[in-house]
Amino acid sequence: MKSFLATIVLLVLCLQTPAQELPRVYEQENTGCMFPAPPMLAVDELPVIHDLPDALLWHNGSGRVTDFNDWERRRNEIAAMIQHYGIGIKPQVAQEQIRARMDGDTLIVEVTVGSQSLTLRSTIHYPKVGQPPYALMIGTSMLALPKVLFDNRPIATMNFHEAQVNDYSQWRKHHERGQHDFDRLYPELKDNGAYSEWAWGMSRLIDGLQLLGTSQTKIDCRRIGVSGCSYAGKMALFCGAFDERIALTIAQEPGGGGAAAWRTSHQMDSVECLDKTDYHWFMESQRQNFGGNNVYRLPYDHHELCAMVCPRALLLLGNPDYKWLADESMRVSADAARQVWQQFGISDRFGCDIVGGHPHCQLPESQYPIVQSFIDRFLLYP
Repeated sequence: MKSFLATIVLLVLCLQTPAQELPRVYEQENTGCMFPAPPMLAVDELPVIHDLPDALLWHNGSGRVTDFNDWERRRNEIAAMIQHYGIGIKPQVAQEQIRARMDGDTLIVEVTVGSQSLTLRSTIHYPKVGQPPYALMIGTSMLALPKVLFDNRPIATMNFHEAQVNDYSQWRKHHERGQHDFDRLYPELKDNGAYSEWAWGMSRLIDGLQLLGTSQTKIDCRRIGVSGCSYAGKMALFCGAFDERIALTIAQEPGGGGAAAWRTSHQMDSVECLDKTDYHWFMESQRQNFGGNNVYRLPYDHHELCAMVCPRALLLLGNPDYKWLADESMRVSADAARQVWQQFGISDRFGCDIVGGHPHCQLPESQYPIVQSFIDRFLLYP
């Protein structure tokens, strides 16, 4: 009997070990970059899919990903579809195109493409406890999470000022599509949506941190998180999905176009859906190609955007008091995305928490424990 039990325990441990060994973060922006993009069909050739597509199904329909070693290739397929049909290309940048330096506590990164350059500046706020190198939480536009969550923890904070890349804003004067600083570097990508360009800018900040190293930045590049709320919650999700050097992504009340599934939102009233979102954020062709019932021809959905974060950590936060955010759609999307983490035995790295009774982008104390848990587990792990 003891021998039988010992065998069972050993078997369980063997089954658990691979999951424990799966990477929490990578040193590369995109580990699947060596894989070619799959062929992209014209819209009228795409099949009608009413249910959410299977995130683990190969693009050619030949089967499902079951081995984690195949995930980087499948993830790259999803990334290619989202760029082609939804947000536009996030261009790759070679290390020799990046120059970085510290001016006091301010990180300065200069990106050069051809004869054009773009400069990013972000001030790092260092903690008063612990020793460097520190974990770093980057706010997309701003860090909406309460300051108390970072007090007395060895975590630095920094904001990504997205207007330095693409200055579109719903509330202030801005340039139009094709006129942003990003477009000087990549005029051929003038039809891009802002989310591909903002994700590109976030990656360039991380390039700068990597290039300078811990001796100059005091930052541990294995412990970088991103977080934002509302439109910046979408931004955080796209940044975390498209850069595997980000260990933790917290998308706070991201609404439609973020974690919510376009298909599900299409069936709901008075929510942000594919037909009713801000098209400075996405390619205009997305609305033209997939508006109305053509949403069911979209070959992916936003549960797959979420799944691109796997095997790294993702926490989605919702607020059902604001119907426009389509949180019921996000819940459906989250349930579908979670299956990818479950497939690889790391479902504890994914979370979705939807709580009402508070203003938009003001995290209630009832959500402090889950947010604190993700921060501590995925930015401060041994």
